[in-house]
Amino acid sequence: MKRVLLSLAIILITLSAKAQDPHFTQFFASPLTLNPAFTGYFSGDFRLSGNYRSQWSSVTSPYVTGTVAADFGIMKDRISYNDIWGVGILAMYDKTGSGALTTTYAALSTAYHKALDVDGNHTLGLGVQMALVNKRIDQTKLIFENQIGNTGFDPSLPSGESIANPSIGYMDYNVGLLYNGLIGEDANAYLGASYYHFTQPIESFLGQNNNRLSYRYTVHAGGSFPISEYNRIHLSAYHMRQNQATETALGGAIGFLVNGIPEEPTTFYVGAWYRYKDAVNPYVGLEFKNVQVGLSYDFNVSTLRAASNYRGGMELSIIYIHRRDENSRYRQHCPRF
Repeated sequence: MKRVLLSLAIILITLSAKAQDPHFTQFFASPLTLNPAFTGYFSGDFRLSGNYRSQWSSVTSPYVTGTVAADFGIMKDRISYNDIWGVGILAMYDKTGSGALTTTYAALSTAYHKALDVDGNHTLGLGVQMALVNKRIDQTKLIFENQIGNTGFDPSLPSGESIANPSIGYMDYNVGLLYNGLIGEDANAYLGASYYHFTQPIESFLGQNNNRLSYRYTVHAGGSFPISEYNRIHLSAYHMRQNQATETALGGAIGFLVNGIPEEPTTFYVGAWYRYKDAVNPYVGLEFKNVQVGLSYDFNVSTLRAASNYRGGMELSIIYIHRRDENSRYRQHCPRF
């Protein structure tokens, strides 16, 4: 009974949020879903990233979200040495607990980062993103009132419902700004803002033309600061709003050099983030040979905790940055978390 009640609560929350966008606890490891202005802004030649999230598996069929992305710099010999022009592609998959609703998302983004000083220690970037979205409903995985009889659910009974468009698609557009700056000799901070769905495309399975996707805006910030000769603390936070749904998270991780070779570091990260009135998110990560892997878990502390037993979602991230030139621009100053 507890599992049924929690499943119903999750569905009601989803409906009241009017299809809040899927997003990640490790938002810092999914840059192209947080802000298009992150496109191309890293220390290297190209970046590959992937994210996987499974939520509510302890109480119902899990809600699963996954992404793969790639971005890289272009026109490096044509633009100012201290500027960066990036291009990126992103694919995302999202499935509700029963598999009744699936979303696929393919996006292309570009961003230009302009140096604000001669040395390129301060930059301002503008990014735009264009996406093709498809959403599908599998009616065989839905339960309607007319199919519940004296003996329980009977899928052979007619549902009495008519879904005009079980598969819908539309174009979507997003935009973002990002400032990044050096503080002193060995610290940096960044501040960004993004605005998703600014054309508010029509989204309806019932053939209506008055149901528009709510815009989503996000303000986020972070920084990296030395705490000893080889160890650093990385802090980050964001505030997000979509329709009546809001979300605020903040936290950080400390990176420890564990192999004693700063020229070819292996760094272990440990930290946590807190999502306001929702979850505590412990995090561990390991960075070695241009690869960074992160693992986090959401301990639910919201009003659902009595049913969920504080269990929420597991998340895994991986980022690979190829560096052909060890003197790559902005090697130490790009946002990391």
